[in-house]
Amino acid sequence: MAALPIIAAIGGAVVPAAIYASLNSGGTGSSGWGIPMATDIAFALGCLALLGSRVPAALKIFLTAVAIVDDLIAVIVIAIFYTAELNLGALLVGIGLLLLLVAANRLGIRTLLVYLVVGVGVWLAFLASGIHATLAGVAVALTIPARFRIDGAAFRARAHALVEGFSVTTDATALMLTDEQQQQTVLELEDLCEHVQAPLQKLEHRLHGWITWCIMPIFALANAGVVVSLSTLHGPAIPIVLGVLFGLVLGKPIGLVGASWLAVRSGWVELPEGVTWGHMLGAGMLAGIGFTMSMFLATLGLPTPEAQTAAKLAILLASLLAGGGGMLILRRMPQPRSDNKKSQ
Repeated sequence: MAALPIIAAIGGAVVPAAIYASLNSGGTGSSGWGIPMATDIAFALGCLALLGSRVPAALKIFLTAVAIVDDLIAVIVIAIFYTAELNLGALLVGIGLLLLLVAANRLGIRTLLVYLVVGVGVWLAFLASGIHATLAGVAVALTIPARFRIDGAAFRARAHALVEGFSVTTDATALMLTDEQQQQTVLELEDLCEHVQAPLQKLEHRLHGWITWCIMPIFALANAGVVVSLSTLHGPAIPIVLGVLFGLVLGKPIGLVGASWLAVRSGWVELPEGVTWGHMLGAGMLAGIGFTMSMFLATLGLPTPEAQTAAKLAILLASLLAGGGGMLILRRMPQPRSDNKKSQ
C-alpha cells in the first residue's frame, strides 16, 4: 500500500514536468518546469470531502499520501534546482544541527522545545546557505520522534486501574486539591497520556488550527498576487500557459494513473481495496490542482513578473479544470457498498 502512492506521485511529477519542458525548451519559461509538478493537498482533499461517501475511504488515504509525497518532491526540486548560490559553511552548520536532532531522537529525547529551538537554528542555517529554507522544515520534521512509549492495550489497562483507584476521600467535604492520593493519581494519568502520544502527533495537533486558519491563507495570498488580465497572454507567455495547463490537467492524471498501472501490472503493488481504475483517474485529475505550491514555484522559477503572472493565471485555470473534472469523474462512479450490503 505504501509503495503505490510513492510510485504514483513520482509518475505524477515527472510527466507534467516533461510536458512543460517540451513546450518551453529554450524559451522564456524554460526554467519553470517544476511548476506543474505540485499538488495542493488542501484543495484536493477538500474536493474529496465534498463527494462524501461516494468516494471509498481507501482512495482518500491514497490521494493524501500521493499529495504528501508530491509536495516532498517539490521541496527537493526547490532546494536543488532553484538555489541561486551556495554558502558551504552555513550548509555544514545546518547539517550538523540536523545530526544533533537525529541524535536526540535516537537518545529518546521527546521534549518538543528541544526540536523547536534547534529546528529554528537549522532553518536559519539553510536560509543563510542559499538552499531554500522549505527543505529545512521537512528535514526537521523527519527528526521529531513518531514513536509511542506504550501501546493502546497497555494504556487502556493502566488507565482503567488508575481511574478505578481514583476514589473519594473518607471525608466527603474534602477537596481533591487537598487529597494527596487523588492528586498522585491525576499526575500518573497525565504521564500515561503523554506516553501514549508521539511528540510528532502532539505537535501536529497543536499546529493544526494555526496552519488551517493562519499559515495556509497567508501562504496562498502571498503567492497568488495575480492581476487577471488577458493582455498578459501573448507571445512568450503562450508556451508557459500551455505548459502549465497541459502539465496539470493532462500530465498529472496520465503520469499518476500510468505509473500506477505499470506498477500494478508488474505485480509490485495492488490497488487499494474498493478502488477501481475509474477512481484512480478521478484522483489523478484532482492531483492536477496545483495552486499554492505551484504558485510558489512560479515565483521562484520564472525570471520576469509577466511570465509569473501568465503562469499563475494558467495555474488558476488548470486547478479549476482539474478539480471540476476530477469531481465529475468520481461523482459518476458507483456508490461504494457499505458493510451491511456486503454481508447481505
